[in-house]
Amino acid sequence: MKYRKFGKTGFNASALGFGCMRLPVVNDGTNRIDEPEAIKMLRYAIDNGVNYIDTAYPYHHGNSEIFVGKALKDGYREKVKLATKLPVWLVKEYPDFNKYLDEQLKRLDTEYIDLYLLHALDKGRWDKLLKLDVFKAMDEYKKSGKVKYMGFSFHDDVDTFKKIVDSYDWDFCQIQLNYMDENTQAGMEGLKYAASKGLAVVIMEPIRGGKLAQKPADCIQELWDSAKIKRTPAEWALRWVWNHPEVSVVLSGMSTMEQVVENLRIADEAEPGSLSAEEVALVEKVRDTYNSLSKVACTSCGYCMPCPSGVDIPWNFSFYNEYFMYGGSLEEKKKHFNSMAGNAVKCIECGKCEKSCPQKLTIRQYLKDVAALMA
Repeated sequence: MKYRKFGKTGFNASALGFGCMRLPVVNDGTNRIDEPEAIKMLRYAIDNGVNYIDTAYPYHHGNSEIFVGKALKDGYREKVKLATKLPVWLVKEYPDFNKYLDEQLKRLDTEYIDLYLLHALDKGRWDKLLKLDVFKAMDEYKKSGKVKYMGFSFHDDVDTFKKIVDSYDWDFCQIQLNYMDENTQAGMEGLKYAASKGLAVVIMEPIRGGKLAQKPADCIQELWDSAKIKRTPAEWALRWVWNHPEVSVVLSGMSTMEQVVENLRIADEAEPGSLSAEEVALVEKVRDTYNSLSKVACTSCGYCMPCPSGVDIPWNFSFYNEYFMYGGSLEEKKKHFNSMAGNAVKCIECGKCEKSCPQKLTIRQYLKDVAALMA
């Protein structure tokens, strides 16, 4: 296992972190973890060098933290840095900061949390936490010894990210990054900014929720096949992230022992700068080809919103594009689409959105296309 400096904390973390969000389950029930198999996987990873374990309050419908507490018995707790996240959306008043921390300590059956994150920050949640005196709460966490290092995970634009980074003496942060999302959310700009401030940077969604590991379209597979060194799509995606020296840990939500073994192998070989210029160019070509498969040239700028009928126009186009880019089960896509309140079926063709679209898209026709395929 390769290890990387974890920002200014003074310890080294395994390049691969074990994310406990997609553990094996019983009978496809996401809340019923297959504990014997999951414990076997987690301990195998630790025995082979993984020392960063990541969970959160809502994972597996609240059962992930309880599972992790069980899995880290028998001396395994002392071998790892344990990360979990405060469910900030549930914090309504100042006492809630300690209420949820204490509940999580009990769930995890531990006296302290090594790495505690404010979960899924965006501008709205951050503004709310500031009003609730979150700085005081975080200082008290560390002073009490219940938390060793403070960080945050993030889902918003890069300007908001920088403001949060600059607002507190953070130890680390967690952002989404993969070769398709280089300029999405915090992106590469955020990665380099946080690292320049001394923060360790933990990466989530390195294979975009599994989309970049699926069997790709023939035009994508032909590009991968042209490489001198043959790798799976998942390995290309992981290596691209690990290629950046600013990355401290790459999280993988592993669901099978085969995934654990494969990711351990890749992590042991992937180092910063290990991809050749030719290989980096190949990944960029794959990204451009994926983007060429999209059907709607929507940039998600949001100028078309709000829709008078409640249609989430950017979400519909993103959902539609991803089906053509990454494939997957159309029936499962339809179920998801029809469960969303803001789907394209609600469009009444008023045309208000088209007057505001800087791309001059024929939004009404595209929404018809989305509904025709998915509804």
